[in-house]
Amino acid sequence: MPLHTVTPLLESAPLSRIVGRSVWLKMESMQPAASFKMRGMGLAAERAVASGATQLVSSSGGNAGYAVACAGRALGVPVTVVVPTTTAPRMRSLIAATGAEVRVAGTVWDEAHREATNLADQCGGVLMHPFDHPDIWEGHASVITEVHDSGIEPGCVVVAVGGGGLLAGVLHGIDQAGWSTTRVVAVETEGTA
Repeated sequence: MPLHTVTPLLESAPLSRIVGRSVWLKMESMQPAASFKMRGMGLAAERAVASGATQLVSSSGGNAGYAVACAGRALGVPVTVVVPTTTAPRMRSLIAATGAEVRVAGTVWDEAHREATNLADQCGGVLMHPFDHPDIWEGHASVITEVHDSGIEPGCVVVAVGGGGLLAGVLHGIDQAGWSTTRVVAVETEGTA
């Protein structure tokens, strides 16, 4: 059973007016973990637990870890999320509020990820990479499946890019939908390359 929620697809009148054609927004902030990350991390966690995982370990700057923590709570398995010092206290609190253990290691995600990898090896937990796994991409592809099911075939999809997991999922979903003429524009937040 999917841990994510089917989210609304809403037309933005202001953006449509600016662009001169319909602009649709997928309302991923309505996910249980407040972001699209619930789709991929939820599917990956479900599959890990179905394969025998009794503990999940994740590295994250915030959203992926929160999604793993929400998934672990729903699946009844303990979760440890390793974040860098740059992760906001509010996000740390949200993750901890699910019952997950939050550890702080390093000043950037790469350092937190090394710590999470070591921790998973030590405790026998399954490492939940925040963006680099086929289960995550397949889960994220469900965004496009829902758009396809609504009957809309976009000429262009704009995707926010951090690690690339959502982009990989969107491309997978577009391929599954058979949208051979749909363009994809990947946009990365300034300063996070």
